[in-house]
Order: sequence, then C-alpha cells, then structure tokens
Amino acid sequence: MTRRIRIGIDTGGTFTDVVAFDEDTGELVTTKTPSTPGNPADGFLAGIDKVLGLLGAGGPDIDAVSHGTTVATNQLLEGKVDRLGFVTNTGHEAMLEIARQSVPDGYGNSYFWVKPDRIVPRDLVKGVEGRLDVNGEEVRPFDEDGARAVARWFRAHGVDTLGVCFLHAYANPVHEELMRKVLREEHPDAVVSLSSEVLREYREYERAMTTLVDAAVKPRLSAYVNNIKARLTAYDDRTIPFYVMKSNGGVLSADEVVHQPITTVLSGPAAGALGAALIAKVAGFDRVLTSDGGGTSTDVSVVIDGEPTLTTEGTVGAFPSKIPMIDVVTVGAGGGSIAWLSPEGTLKVGPQSAGADPGPLCYAKGGTDVTITDAHVVLGRIPPHLLGGEIPLDVDAARNGVDALAGKLGLSPEACATGILEISAWNQANALRQVTVKRGLDVRDFTLTTFGGSGSLLLCRLMDVLGIPTVLVPPNPGNVSAFGLLTVDVKNDYVQTHVALAEALDPAAVASAYDQLTARASEALSTEGFAPAQHQYARTADLRYFGQAFEVRVPVPDGPVDASVLDEVAGRFHTEHRTLYGYDFSGDPTQQVEWVNLRVSGIGPIRRPEIQRHGGGGFEAHAPERLRTSATEAAAVAVVREASRPVCFDADQGYVATPVVQRSELGPGQVVTGPVIIEEFGSTVPVHPGFAVRVDEFLNLIVTRSES
Repeated sequence: MTRRIRIGIDTGGTFTDVVAFDEDTGELVTTKTPSTPGNPADGFLAGIDKVLGLLGAGGPDIDAVSHGTTVATNQLLEGKVDRLGFVTNTGHEAMLEIARQSVPDGYGNSYFWVKPDRIVPRDLVKGVEGRLDVNGEEVRPFDEDGARAVARWFRAHGVDTLGVCFLHAYANPVHEELMRKVLREEHPDAVVSLSSEVLREYREYERAMTTLVDAAVKPRLSAYVNNIKARLTAYDDRTIPFYVMKSNGGVLSADEVVHQPITTVLSGPAAGALGAALIAKVAGFDRVLTSDGGGTSTDVSVVIDGEPTLTTEGTVGAFPSKIPMIDVVTVGAGGGSIAWLSPEGTLKVGPQSAGADPGPLCYAKGGTDVTITDAHVVLGRIPPHLLGGEIPLDVDAARNGVDALAGKLGLSPEACATGILEISAWNQANALRQVTVKRGLDVRDFTLTTFGGSGSLLLCRLMDVLGIPTVLVPPNPGNVSAFGLLTVDVKNDYVQTHVALAEALDPAAVASAYDQLTARASEALSTEGFAPAQHQYARTADLRYFGQAFEVRVPVPDGPVDASVLDEVAGRFHTEHRTLYGYDFSGDPTQQVEWVNLRVSGIGPIRRPEIQRHGGGGFEAHAPERLRTSATEAAAVAVVREASRPVCFDADQGYVATPVVQRSELGPGQVVTGPVIIEEFGSTVPVHPGFAVRVDEFLNLIVTRSES
C-alpha cells in the first residue's frame, strides 16, 4: 500500500530545506541539503531523495510537493535583471523616468539621494499610438503598423523579454491583446507580460513596474519550474501534483505559476512567515515579529493573531511590486552576505552575497570575500562544521580573510568580525523597524520569532538594539519555511478597479463586479482540482477619503451586496483608518469615502500538520510525531559534539570558554543561562551573557534577559 506523503521544500541561497508530512500517521521529518545555484533543481531533487530515504518511502508514496523558491527574490535583490523592453503609449515613454517623483526617507534626503537606474533604460522604451479612456472606451485606434515596427525593432536588437502597459488597460485589455498578437507574429521568440493580466488595477507607473518585474523573472523562473516538473516524473509514472508558494500566502500549481511569475517574488519569505505564525500562535503569542535569516537575505514580517499582514505596496530590492503579498521586508543580510570596503574606506555588509557557490571563505570552494558566516566562525559563535559534520568548515581560511580585512581597517580581527556582525544586526533591526515603527506599531509590544539557518545567530543583539523583551526559536528553525509550505492553502487573488464615491455607489454594480471576480476564482480552483463544495472566498475592498493618494484595505462581508453591506464596509474603513493613522472622519459629513478597488481571493483548503505538546526529558524521545530531525542526523550531531569552545561575544573582552549544549538534550521546563551555545543539526543559537533560555511545552526556545 502506498503512503500519503506531502513534501515541502524551501530552496534558499545556501541550503535547501525539506519537511515531509505523512498524512496518515501525522509524522514530520526534516532534513537539509546544500543548494545548487548553478541549477537549483539539482538541490531540489537531492532534497526529495534524502527525505524519502529517511522515511523509507518511494516515489509512489508522494501525494504532493509544495515549493518555496527564492529564484525570483534573489534575482531582484541582487539586481540581476537582463535586458528588458517596454512598450507603452506614444507620448508616455518617460513614465519610468518620472516615476512618482518621491525620494526615499523624505525630501530631507534629496541632496544625497542618487536616482537609481530604471528597470528599463530609456532607449529600450518604445511607444505605440492608440488610446483608451478611463472607462475603457477607445479614443484613438490602435496603430497596428506602428506596433509591427516596434516589434521588429526589438527583434532586430535582440531584446527578447518585453513588458506591455497601455493607459487604462485595467478597464479594457483590447489594445494590449492586439500588441501581443503583433509580437507573436513579428517576434515569436519574445517573452511577453501584459499589465492587464499581471495587475488589473489603475496607477500606470505601479502597474508598469509590476508588469516589468513579472517579465524580468519569467524566463528564469519558468525554466526552473518546468525543469523540476519534468524531473519529478522520474519518481513515478503519474504526474505528481507540484505547487509553488506565492507571495500572498497561498500556493498555486506549477502549470499556472509559470504564467504569473510575479506572484512568487516573495515565495520563500511568505512560507517562512506563515510557518512561524502558526508555531507562535500555538505557543500562545498573538503579536509576533518573524525574522527569517538565510544565506542571501533576512526577511521580516508582522503577525497579529496568527495572521501575517498583507500589502500591495511591497518592494523587493529596488523594485516595487503592487501585487497582494505578505508584508515582508527583505534585506541583503544573510549568512553569505559579503563584507566590503566603500570607496571612502568604511566597512559595509551586503547586499551582495557569496551564496552557496563559491560561498563564504570557510566553505573552501573558491570564495574570495569575507562574509557574515566567516565572522561567526572566527568568533566561535558557530561550530567548525555545518549540518552535524556533513560540511566541514575551513576556520583558517575565514580567519586569514578577516585578518586581511581587519588590517585594511586598522582593527583587531575580533573587532573587525564583531563589526561585521554589528552592521548586520543593525540592518536587520532597521528592517524590523520598517514593519513596525513605520506602520505605527511599537516594536517592544511584540515577541520576535527567529528562524532560518542564520536567523537566530544575532537574536541577543537584536533584543538589545530594539528593546524586544522575548524571542522564540522554534525546533529545527532552519526548516520553518519548508514546514510553512505544508500549512498553506491554494490561493488566487483577483482585482478590479472600481472608483466611485460611497454616496454614489450602486450596490448592484458592486455585486456584479464581485460576482465576476468570484467566477474567475471559482474557475481557477476547479482547475486546481477542488470540488465546488470546497471553494472558499474572501472579499475585500480598497477605500480612502476623497483626495487621498493611498487606500486602506478592509474586509467585505459574505452574502448579497446591498446598501447595508456598503455602509458596514465604510464603517470598517473608518475604524481601520483610525488604527493605522490615529484619526478618522466618521463624524465629519464633509469628508467623503471613496471606493477604489474590489478584490476576491479564491481559497482551496488543505490539511495542516498539528503541533503537539510534550512532557519532558528530551526532544527525540518525546517528539516522534513532531517536526523533528532524523535519527541519522541526530547521530551525526553526536559525533561532532563538544563540551565547550572559546567564543568571543565582545571584542574588548576577547574569547571566553563557553559551554556548548545540544538542543536535543533540552526538554520542556529546562532553563539555561548565557553565555552558552545551543546547537542542533541545522542551526545554532549563541546566547550572550545576561540572557536566559527556557524550553516550553512545544519545545520552543524562549529567550529573555536573565534576572541577574
């Protein structure tokens, strides 16, 4: 008899994390394998092979595979965007140059700010004649001859990836569809993204940027996903269901995601936020910050009452993407982030990353730059090996690199290494401030949940910098993103701009628009294999006060849409506006409420793994059905364990003999105080002097300041 095993795989910049869930027994098993940046699919398949071997299972036992990928995330973070072409209306070719005329951090920064390069240089932007009005009515006809000339120009100049964004295409896609028809005839090899398919929402600059980001990541992501799909057939004669994590907190089949790659730009970070949200909620924490530290980046988000906050104003690196996504701020501060000297001679860290290949100096794979991981190794905060001894580290190579960098700065090696980590900690702290302080939230009211292979290495410093009282570190923190992939539903989002003042809003028109969006969501869920009885829908609307430039999203009740429902939505808007900004105009009849966008999310539910309580006496003995490391990996940890080692927590105080504790030996209720190093198969937690760690009944580490 075959088993029903669902596998979650999160491919990071350095490691590929795997969690397998047996739906019949409830057992979860985790493992890791090195990522393969040259062909990430190799690491993906190696992870499946490894976890199936640990389970004693085979290809026929695989029920489904869910995947969180950082292919698009890392491409955008590192600015590795290939040549793009942009097609828009004649007379609007400077749309990207004009942008929003905004300066980051306010106009006080305008003297120092240098405008970044556009995603498409001005010479690769071409205009085509034709115009629609705000209602989608044709004002001037589409110029097919001009469109053909533009298509031939791009083909002649070898520009094979194109984004198309015409004015008011959200109201009527006819001109964009005509442009695609011309491109297929004149430039058949071109990869094309249309704004009317990527983001059917007004604001031409944001729509154009989102469309261009979609086009930019489409070739690489499509090739990657299709490669994995093809190679999965080697496990079984049947087609194994393969899902990819989306930025909105849902998954989508690989067949569909290649047509909307923009939805995966925060694929891996979204999975981590959802996994951490579930773990923290079960542990009793309702206001949580998540910090997912990997090899290339650190991703942070806010979770309130078990639900990560959503936004359509997100960015990845320098690129805004106006699609529904979990509100994640990503910074180039991962284990592989490179330490370098600016032209002025000051120390910088990231966003460039050494990744997994060649990786940090200590990987001994040809790396030439000092990284955050090298600094941790030199200071003794991580062991001289990774994955329980599977990957030995070259400590001498890391030390030589840090020594050379320290010499250029005129610092001791310890001061240089701690300086690298201090910059990284402040980069992470600033990201956490962006999702809290800049949104009117007090960071001190939250519990920080750290995970990812490098996510917990600087938690004590983050507590000091931000004043956070408590940090939660889940079991197997390096695999939380992969675990999160097993907790998410299939989800698709649909939007339609519908601008109207509340007092002039026609309930029948709103109901009709929602019915159309719901029908599209229903069709997609049926395509994904969900019976109509399983379909779930969530309706929301974007509202604002007339004259405002940005909207607030509020839920719309289920059921028929009538005047009372519209009034209830307006009331929710007033309440949410007060929560976000500290005021509202609910009592001022001169301030009108305006509806802007209508949204529907179609949801296909899945079965989630359960997180169980435990008694005491150790991790493996009391967690046979819990998210756990395999016995083989636990044995590997046992082989390389050490009682203590010299660790530097403060450059001025130098190295101190520090106990090393295996997390597998810590049971519920046990307490350890710093300085101490807590190690497990996939991660390490350095506990600084002045901090204490308690193990709760779910085997989470709860870090607080010690009473002494």
